[in-house]
Amino acid sequence: MCGILGIVGHNDVAAQLYDGLTVLQHRGQDAAGIATANGSKLRVHKGNGLVSDVFDEGAMSLLEGRVGIAHCRYPTAGSEGSDEAQPFYVNSPFGIALAHNGNLINTDALRNEVFEQDRRNVNTESDSEVLLNVFAHELDTQKALTPDAAFRAIEGVNRRCVGGFAVVATVLGLGLVAFRDPNGIRPLVLGKRNSGGQDEYAVASESVALDLLGFERVRDVRPGEGIVVTPRGELFTRQCAEPRQHTPCIFEYVYFARPDSMMDEVSVHKARMRMGQKLGEKILRLRPDHDIDTVIPIPDTSRDAALEIANVIGVKYREGFIKNRYVGRTFIMPGQGERAKSVRRKLNPIPLEFRNRVVLLVDDSIVRGTTSKQIVQMARDAGARKVYLASAAPAVRYPNVYGIDMPSAEELVAHGRTDEEVEKLLGADWLIYQDLSDLEEAVSGPKQRINDFDSSCFNGEYVTGIEPGYFERIQQLRSDEAKKTRRA
Repeated sequence: MCGILGIVGHNDVAAQLYDGLTVLQHRGQDAAGIATANGSKLRVHKGNGLVSDVFDEGAMSLLEGRVGIAHCRYPTAGSEGSDEAQPFYVNSPFGIALAHNGNLINTDALRNEVFEQDRRNVNTESDSEVLLNVFAHELDTQKALTPDAAFRAIEGVNRRCVGGFAVVATVLGLGLVAFRDPNGIRPLVLGKRNSGGQDEYAVASESVALDLLGFERVRDVRPGEGIVVTPRGELFTRQCAEPRQHTPCIFEYVYFARPDSMMDEVSVHKARMRMGQKLGEKILRLRPDHDIDTVIPIPDTSRDAALEIANVIGVKYREGFIKNRYVGRTFIMPGQGERAKSVRRKLNPIPLEFRNRVVLLVDDSIVRGTTSKQIVQMARDAGARKVYLASAAPAVRYPNVYGIDMPSAEELVAHGRTDEEVEKLLGADWLIYQDLSDLEEAVSGPKQRINDFDSSCFNGEYVTGIEPGYFERIQQLRSDEAKKTRRA
């Protein structure tokens, strides 16, 4: 999962791209980069680390231009070195910088096509560089540099690339180009503002970046849609793929997105509140005479759900953990060892909220289980009589292949295990999961904005289909053990 942002303004946009990346930092902490276009020159600065680590005054001063894109990376494909940081750049045709959120599932075949058919070289293991070269080749075949040529190139990308992807690119002489995969798995939002009587546009992974920069959220980029914004602020849009089933990733609403974001016309905050309502109702059905004294969220993303659970089951909501704000999100940290070490650095219990109480801990989801096991034990050590654990999402039993770092089924605590077996493994006195139908209803909401989702990590149903042997290949490339070997 990554954060992407693109802006066309009437003044230099680098500082705005920087600010926008800071509010998308939750989507990736591994690397960050910015590319700007100024006339016939394209400037790129990127590197490993947080946004604040990668950019200093000197780097920002070189990023001139009124068209630019930005990216913060969380690695799912490729290695974790600085050569994987985005945006990627090619000088033919015209000069293109591209940043990508998501994951292609036919990368191996595309890599061969790009080399043997398109006569292009890919220098890294990143599927984003493969996607860039596919787009560059398709644009080169148009023999023109117009919005129409860009749309036909995007059509070519959609024919060749399979997976989940949201893309921003800057093309010298054309402007900003953005597009979204035909199923709309990965999010992309369009914004607009007026500055001095002139229109300026932005696209971003989440609307919160638009809010910070003063752009009005116009709408979500449609699945399979392409967008071109010229340096003069002219907006062109076109449907660049046949309409397919719209299936946004439901895990965005469960965990990744900020609660103050709107995605596909759904408030993430309200979706999480409804998750809590549904789960609270399930608790009452299963244990109407429950002995829960206190509901305690595991910060931060579970707070909305935990508060609603407490309201529904009629018990006190309390903050029981203090979070160290200077430790990153453990789920997206590279390597299980680093995730495990960071839990105690990240959270510290308040003993008064646990002592002699039956506590219900609420988390947004349970993926690998290592963090959950440690937190359950922390609650016991703080004096809880019983520790129950509630997950606002169903059991994660299958790999996600569209851009979330849970590729190896063997790394998932619920894979091949019953709920009771997971409960015992985590050391909880009771474990309760959200039902998938309730989760989907909670996200869709009363207005039924979305009818279908990519819920593959919960139900194993992949909307794009999966080729035989794919899971075995990504296990070899992306398991924690494989990443450890590459870092050695």
